[in-house]
Amino acid sequence: GVRDVLFLYEENRCSMTYMYEYPEYLKIKLPKKTARRYPAYELYLYGEGNYAEENKNLLLTGIPVLFLPGNAGSYKQVRSLGSIALRKAEDVDFKYHFDFFSVNFNEELVALYGGSLQRQTKFVHECIKVILKFYRDREFAPSSVAIVGHSMGGLVARALLTLKNFKPELINLLITQATPHVAPVMPLDKYLTDFYTAVNNHWILKAHDLRNLTTLSVAGGFRDYQVRSGLAFLPRLSQHDSALSVVSSAVPRAWASTDHLSIVWCKELILATIRALFDLIDENTRQITEDPKKRMSVLKHHFVRHPAKMFEENPEAFTELTGAFMWITVKASKWTYSVYNDSDGKYFTFPLASHRKLYSHVYCENSMLDTSSWIFGCMNTNSSMCLEAADLSWRAELLPTTKVVILKLQDYPSLSHVVIQVPPAAGNKYALGCEFFKEDSRTVQLPATHLFSFGLSSSKILLNSTGLLYSVQLQHFNQIYQAFKIYIESHCQSFKEGKPSVYRLHIPWSHEDSVIVAKVPSLTEISAKLHIAQPHNDSSLAQLNIYSSPDCQYEVSNTDLFYSYYPFILVFQIVRFHAGAFPVYIVSNILLTYGGQLSTLRSTGQCSDFSLELVRTAKPYKVEPLISVVVFLQGFNWFREIWESLSLPEVDAAVLSSQDAWFPLVSLILFLFGTGIAYWSGVFFSTSLRLFSSLWLTLIRPAVLQKDKLITPRRLCGMVSLALVSWTTCGAFAVLIIYLQYLFKSVHVFVTSVFHFQDSGHSKESSHNSSTHTVKAQSSMDSVPEAAQSPSNSTMIAEAVNSLKMHITILNLFTWIVLLNLPSLIYWLKNLRYSVRLDPDPCRSTAIILVCILEILMNSSTSEVKSSKLLKIAAKVQLPLSVAMLAFGRLHLYRVPHFVTFSLLLHVLCCIV
Repeated sequence: GVRDVLFLYEENRCSMTYMYEYPEYLKIKLPKKTARRYPAYELYLYGEGNYAEENKNLLLTGIPVLFLPGNAGSYKQVRSLGSIALRKAEDVDFKYHFDFFSVNFNEELVALYGGSLQRQTKFVHECIKVILKFYRDREFAPSSVAIVGHSMGGLVARALLTLKNFKPELINLLITQATPHVAPVMPLDKYLTDFYTAVNNHWILKAHDLRNLTTLSVAGGFRDYQVRSGLAFLPRLSQHDSALSVVSSAVPRAWASTDHLSIVWCKELILATIRALFDLIDENTRQITEDPKKRMSVLKHHFVRHPAKMFEENPEAFTELTGAFMWITVKASKWTYSVYNDSDGKYFTFPLASHRKLYSHVYCENSMLDTSSWIFGCMNTNSSMCLEAADLSWRAELLPTTKVVILKLQDYPSLSHVVIQVPPAAGNKYALGCEFFKEDSRTVQLPATHLFSFGLSSSKILLNSTGLLYSVQLQHFNQIYQAFKIYIESHCQSFKEGKPSVYRLHIPWSHEDSVIVAKVPSLTEISAKLHIAQPHNDSSLAQLNIYSSPDCQYEVSNTDLFYSYYPFILVFQIVRFHAGAFPVYIVSNILLTYGGQLSTLRSTGQCSDFSLELVRTAKPYKVEPLISVVVFLQGFNWFREIWESLSLPEVDAAVLSSQDAWFPLVSLILFLFGTGIAYWSGVFFSTSLRLFSSLWLTLIRPAVLQKDKLITPRRLCGMVSLALVSWTTCGAFAVLIIYLQYLFKSVHVFVTSVFHFQDSGHSKESSHNSSTHTVKAQSSMDSVPEAAQSPSNSTMIAEAVNSLKMHITILNLFTWIVLLNLPSLIYWLKNLRYSVRLDPDPCRSTAIILVCILEILMNSSTSEVKSSKLLKIAAKVQLPLSVAMLAFGRLHLYRVPHFVTFSLLLHVLCCIV
């Protein structure tokens, strides 16, 4: 599954964007109050060559665009947009140009630590005010700023509208690149999830305030394994149509999936963005148009359906066909024509009257990828030429090797002829084709691999006609857990390489199409996977459109026993959609094992080994049924009312179900993954402990094994010191210190136990041989410490081994707590020069409690625990804690440390009571 997500995707089809001149970043001086409040943040103006030199005095006359970098992103990532925009401005002699600003967020890890998101949002608000001041006295002064946000920068831009003093008219265009709009990729702290909730709720509840803001979200497709494309789709607002979400693989003239970083420099995408920005300019105001309908029309033109024509806001409906061209009437139902060095222009007319009864559609294609009109509909004809024609070129759609038009004849009852214009071709070679067809004859069905096919079902279709267009409908292909491969094999009559075929997987309910160009003859493999599940009120079918070569036949199949096998499919999609939930399932398994060890300790007086106890106690049927029952009952209003009256949060599985991201058996397989990872992490921990201990034994002779008090003045001082560190600096830093201290203590216990066990063994061996080797026995006895000769020594060693097993489990648990808190520690270290104290700190209070707990636990032994009155409760409570963690921690990873802290607190009470 990991291999499929990280490596099995299409090759990088993006071209690199290069600067024509040396890029320069002019630092903007901010107001003193702003600079003092946000010392880590900066604002820059991008420039190259003469433009950079001329704008050093900041006398700006262009259209302001603000770039916001994302998680750990650099302000210098603006250079791709800025450089191509400058080249485009040169093409129009700087009649219009854009001024690209960029914010330096100090490369903060805002995707993992949400404490600075609000601060970033407020700083961007200040930047917008500073930028607009530069244009205050200009002839064409802008009243708003366009924003381009990469990754979390796009979310920060959306969050501007949640600020109390922010005026919505300050931004009228927002373009986001690979931004996770729906939910955080890894919800590691409460500030992050609360920020998302506030932003998304505001956009839904205050939708009327967004009617003047046009938003475009571009996702990276399957190459982006950091932010899956399903998270990048903006919430659909029923009040107005001002938001558009597309996947880069569906963007015309790009047709390429991008990874999380290449989306900011992918030349094909950057060109589409810059072309759209220039088409958005209002000639009267010389700024981005204030008309939201035009803004959306431009974005759809460049990012959804490109007709292979330059954008026109109000194209002329009718035109006259002029020129001394030859008129040729074509009565055949199928026609192809090749052009090479033709000096004379031609008009080919196709009378519709004779075809309307036999055919339902007409399809035409043209491999000349220029932007001129080429197909028309005649409204009035005489014997020689068309007097008036409708320009049908606007109905065309651009594909990688051709532009195509599909017309439904009954939608054009007034048309008498279709006319194809073939202008003189000086040195050009291209091909055209048209055919009339019945939709039913060119549409076939291919059943998708269903849930329990287990690789035994396969389908194969032979397209034995030689048409120009086929549509293969993929039946029952509508859920994100479905994934299979489609194979298209082309057989051609001619052995020469013909016109390449174009295959497009079209998903009608979202803009996530993928386009593949294949030579003929060839065998082509297409991965069929969805980013978005089909909405419940949508009955359309996913389609595979085959734009074929005229003399070829095609065989389409979805037969692949390995890939179609359901468990493998499910694994691929689970990793893609739910890898972020792995820590919850791993810790849940460890908690169940921990409870089993406490139960065994209570019943037998011995602590069982971690791996053996995991196999015995970590069973999915202990936790999954209860969660499934709760999710089912939450579908009833009465149960939901009781649940809300108890102030309980919504079960995460129910939220995922509402987002169509939850599918059959997913929780079971995630639990099994958690069991496997927990098992091998336990093996790794034990092995590492032995290796460290071996190294220690070679360097240092350990002290005598002895019993120690749980709480001493020295340990109290350690608790207070680490609590102060947590309060005054960073909670995660204190957690890391106590973790290393616990690890050191566990190694020390292990080394001491092993050493004294070996010493005891040597002592017994010397006593056994005393009758024959008297002198040697005396010498050996002298070398053994007194503790080893004591009758209670073996008991102490056994107790130490039991305690060590318990410490290994606690360390295993605590390792995941340290890992989950690591992002805030990295953030604190990176910003240490600006502030010693992390504020806000997501784990400060938890860290203080954990410091006190672990300071006691690292010095505890199983002898205190097994005689405790609370041991039975501590052993039994791990199961409900595990269930609660799976119920409420999948989408809220920051809750995991709270459950673990409560579990360890019970262990401490067992040591005391």
